Amino acid sequence: MAITIAIELNREIDIPGGYDEVFDLLADVPKSASYFPKVDKLVDLGDNVYRWEMEKIGVDKHSIQSVYASKYFSDKDAGKITWEPVKGEGNGVVRGSWTLTSKGDDVTHASFQTTAELTLPLPSLLKLAISPVVKHEFNGLVDTYMNNLKKAF
Repeated sequence: MAITIAIELNREIDIPGGYDEVFDLLADVPKSASYFPKVDKLVDLGDNVYRWEMEKIGVDKHSIQSVYASKYFSDKDAGKITWEPVKGEGNGVVRGSWTLTSKGDDVTHASFQTTAELTLPLPSLLKLAISPVVKHEFNGLVDTYMNNLKKAF
C-alpha cells in the first residue's frame, strides 16, 4: 500500500545580492542545494540532472525518505531557472522554477514556485494524518532554505 501526497509552494523573497550573483548561485544546483536543509545526498546524474536524497524521517522500519530527480534549465536573459521531473528516480515527482528580477544593484527579487508529489509506503488510512505533517515539514524546509539564501549574501 502507498499514499501520494501533493504539495504546492510559492514564495517571494528579496535577496540582498546583485542579479548576476544571485542567478549564478541558484543556477548552480550543487551550490544552491548546499543551502537546503536535510539533504542527505545530491547525486549528479549528468546532463544537469540531479537526484535529491533527503534525510530519513522516523525510526527504523517506520522511517520514510523522499528521493526524486529533476533536470534543470537556466535562462539568465529571461531570469528563469526551471526544473522538470525525471521519471523512474525515487518516490517523488518535483517541478518548479525561480523567476528573478533586479531591484537595483544589490537586491534581487526572487519568485519561487514548486509542486511535488511524494509517494510513501504507508496504508491509505494514514493519509489524513500524515499529509498535513509532510506538508508542514516541506514548508519548513523551504522556509529555512529561503532564510539560508538571504544569509548567503
